[in-house]
Amino acid sequence: MTSTATSASQVAHVLIEALPYIQRFRGKTVVVKYGGHAMTAEHLKHSFARDIVMMKLVGINPVVVHGGGPQIGRLLERLGRESRFVGGMRVTDAETMDVVEMVLGGAVNKEIVNLINGKGGRAVGLTGKDGNLIRARKLTLRQPGAGDDAELIDLGYVGEVASIDPSVVEMLDRSDFIPVIAPIGVGEDGRSYNINADLVAGKLAEVLKAEKLILLTDTAGVLDKNGQLLTGLDSKRVQELIADGTIHGGMLPKVNCALDAVRAGVGSAHIIDGRVEHAVLLELLTDEGVGTLIRA
Repeated sequence: MTSTATSASQVAHVLIEALPYIQRFRGKTVVVKYGGHAMTAEHLKHSFARDIVMMKLVGINPVVVHGGGPQIGRLLERLGRESRFVGGMRVTDAETMDVVEMVLGGAVNKEIVNLINGKGGRAVGLTGKDGNLIRARKLTLRQPGAGDDAELIDLGYVGEVASIDPSVVEMLDRSDFIPVIAPIGVGEDGRSYNINADLVAGKLAEVLKAEKLILLTDTAGVLDKNGQLLTGLDSKRVQELIADGTIHGGMLPKVNCALDAVRAGVGSAHIIDGRVEHAVLLELLTDEGVGTLIRA
């Protein structure tokens, strides 16, 4: 067999492997949280955009929720403002919130929309303010490790999801558009609140009754103490891994977000390596995948 024929055979094998997954997920919603290295490396940005366009073309409805912490930090630094974090969350006063809205709702959101459209998609950028998509409430936080009687820390305009009205997202899905959502919510006081993108993606997946929630990270997924990738985890196994310290640090909130989603009815959650080209398609449409699968 010639090299050309071998190459063509390999392509055919990949397509045949993807076929049952395409059939299974056609018409279903997949919420993808886009962040980390995949948002900063040029070749990965284009890879991600192609993945999202391909999903839509084969009948899957992708909904993208994005972060943008490093981009916010860089602009604050250029403006001579210091970033301060408590428990991994950025303390956000009124002026910082203006920067957050400018970066997340403006520059970052529109760059992602432009990338997807440039690959042949029809993306529409939103923040949680559009169509009252995300209602927020002010997040209250106690000093990490302190007791219940510890004084609350004021993080400023940092919020959590109070409720989600998915009407605008569902309308865009039906119209063959791809929603790209910045995690900014609006409170009862009419003020904007910065919300963790993982939490927004998880809650949105719940409300949309999504088939899958995919969280892009800068690691291979959940690893055991020997550095081996773990997958096919259920709630009981995850709790065991948290108890013995295998899951810790920055992976804890992502895993808890994934667990909350599947417990609320999302078909499955995936924590995948955004540093791998076409990671979303590889996880979604191949037998082996490229990350950690979590089921209820």
